[in-house]
Amino acid sequence: MFTGIIETLATLQHLENENSNVHFTFSSAFTHELKIDQSVAHNGVCLTVVKIEGNKYTVTAIEETLQKTNLGNLKAGDSVNLERCMAANGRFDGHIVQGHVDQTGTVKDVIDNNGSWTYIINYDTAKGNITVEKGSITVNGTSLTVVDSHDDSFSVCIIPYTYENTVFKSLKKGDAVNLEFDVVGKYVARLLNKSR
Repeated sequence: MFTGIIETLATLQHLENENSNVHFTFSSAFTHELKIDQSVAHNGVCLTVVKIEGNKYTVTAIEETLQKTNLGNLKAGDSVNLERCMAANGRFDGHIVQGHVDQTGTVKDVIDNNGSWTYIINYDTAKGNITVEKGSITVNGTSLTVVDSHDDSFSVCIIPYTYENTVFKSLKKGDAVNLEFDVVGKYVARLLNKSR
């Protein structure tokens, strides 16, 4: 389990295709603290560390993960948001994040508010996911509060610290982002649909 509080960025060093899987090798500031079989969220996608060499480590994404997330768009030199799984005695600073991306969305617009940034994100409603105003949403692994909620889009505001220390500073109109909708909201929506 994660909380959506990004610890650092990782840089993709190289990737290797093996059948339908892709092995991603990253470098990060805390590679020396990782261990084999550890869960680490990459842009919100929970992946298992399978190899460590110096300041580089490798994770593997299967075909389903590549199809349902933006990881398949990565190329060498790209950065991703990183978060290690929550320690049992840690503070719960974000919200409940499972590391299971529900779907991707598309950045519709980025608005510079002279001190903050508003990101408007569209998503396909056919999957049954919803947002609510002032509810929680995870975008590329970052726990955020929904500002405006619409049927097929929502907006979030980013403070300067988050902008500078996550992949948000490189996001532009048309980019794909990983979305994990609030787990409580997903269960409530499922129960309401069953009762109809």
